[in-house]
Amino acid sequence: MHILITAGPTREYLDDVRYLSNASSGRMGYALAAAAIDRGHTVTLISGPVSISAPAGCHVIAVESTQQMYEACVERFADCDGVIGTAAVCDYTIKNRIAGKISKTGQSLTLELVETIDVLAELGRQKGTRWIVGFALESQDARYNAVRKLYQKNCDAIVLNSPQVISSEETSVDLIDQSESVIEHWSGSKTTVARLLMSWIDEHLPGRIR
Repeated sequence: MHILITAGPTREYLDDVRYLSNASSGRMGYALAAAAIDRGHTVTLISGPVSISAPAGCHVIAVESTQQMYEACVERFADCDGVIGTAAVCDYTIKNRIAGKISKTGQSLTLELVETIDVLAELGRQKGTRWIVGFALESQDARYNAVRKLYQKNCDAIVLNSPQVISSEETSVDLIDQSESVIEHWSGSKTTVARLLMSWIDEHLPGRIR
């Protein structure tokens, strides 16, 4: 299979030097890329800014903003059999980016933010017979919100995790399919969980290939 994987954070600049982002390390997405390659798949890895090296054998496309990630995904989606969306994209961007650097004035500053494009939901609208596995990082009403995202993004399955796993080398996840049930629970290193998830994908999703 040819698998498209998104990983890492995105950045939304407020001015020429400051940006909104998050603490995603990209480790989960990069571990999945390595696991997929080890199982003989072709991998296109679309990554936001991270400080780790990509596994040998995958095609890496570096992006920064959410819009750039979306455009890169759409451009390559037609050539892929499935998508794993681990990227922690920014949900908001500034309505009007300020040129130069914002200077202190001694006064409070109000910035108007607008929602960014939902990358995985847009791919879900275009999926056809391709499969999509999403990730949902939730801190409250976790399972309810994960199931909501499963349908909102037209995923075949969604991986539920928590904010505690950000930047960690360990993780603990629930895999939820369209039955809305937790069908697998895995804990351990992100490398180990990535291998387990790829094994599940190979067993359950290849039949959805075009």
